[in-house]
Amino acid sequence: MNKKIIFFDVDGTLVDVRPAREYVPESTIKAVRETRKKGNLCFLCTGRSLAEIYPHILDVGFDGIIGAGGGFVTIGDEMLYHKKVSDNDVHRVVDFFEENDYDYYLESNGGLFASENLVSRLEKITYGDLENDENARKKKEEQPSHFITSLIEGESMYRSDVNKICFLENKDIPFQTINDHFSDAFNVIHCTVPAFGDDSGELSVVGVNKASAIETLIQHLNIPKENTFAFGDGMNDTDMLEYCHVGIAVGNAKEGLKEIADEVCDDIAKDGIYKAMKKHQLI
Repeated sequence: MNKKIIFFDVDGTLVDVRPAREYVPESTIKAVRETRKKGNLCFLCTGRSLAEIYPHILDVGFDGIIGAGGGFVTIGDEMLYHKKVSDNDVHRVVDFFEENDYDYYLESNGGLFASENLVSRLEKITYGDLENDENARKKKEEQPSHFITSLIEGESMYRSDVNKICFLENKDIPFQTINDHFSDAFNVIHCTVPAFGDDSGELSVVGVNKASAIETLIQHLNIPKENTFAFGDGMNDTDMLEYCHVGIAVGNAKEGLKEIADEVCDDIAKDGIYKAMKKHQLI
């Protein structure tokens, strides 16, 4: 079988999240569309849930999605599988975060649900001092963050549709404490969004990861492992890059990921993905 399948992490790989308003580089859009015209398949493979996969991403054109870090897989409009956080585990995480003043949000396919002070903190990080700085207010008006505007406030955090839970850094509590409390039921990994802080992180269903999702998907599609390619930038892409036949770290990736990758391409803002796909004759 000559058909290839390419997996793209979203944050920092497919999407450049360094500006206030994220975007997909034009050269990456071109690469995805050209390889699909050749008959190859392109899948998102992201920690994001459906509610955070915005139209400007989907409009690029993909054959399906591995979301929530492997928590669910779609092929077109078909849901291949979907694993959610248990109600009991949602409750104990929410209780801990509320008692310890964490800013956090719950990811579901139906929405992103924000804790009480999350939006105000993110706005300060992203735009600046909105109350006293006219430039900050102008930035919010002219370059509104896709992520912040998609957050839903004021809803109960005791939910039954949770794929994953993400938290911002709490300077008073080390990351290891979260791992100690919740590693029995969750994969506890560092977040890949720099603005969230070094000790920010995410909690996903234990046993769920990108590599296992890819394996399930390619077996379902009857595509051999030697026809798999993956692009990533963060340490949560390690299992994906190690599993796929060719694992490529983008130029703006974490140094640790570059060390385990089969190769490193240029920065995504410098057409890195397009150049790598051309090198491998995917376009």
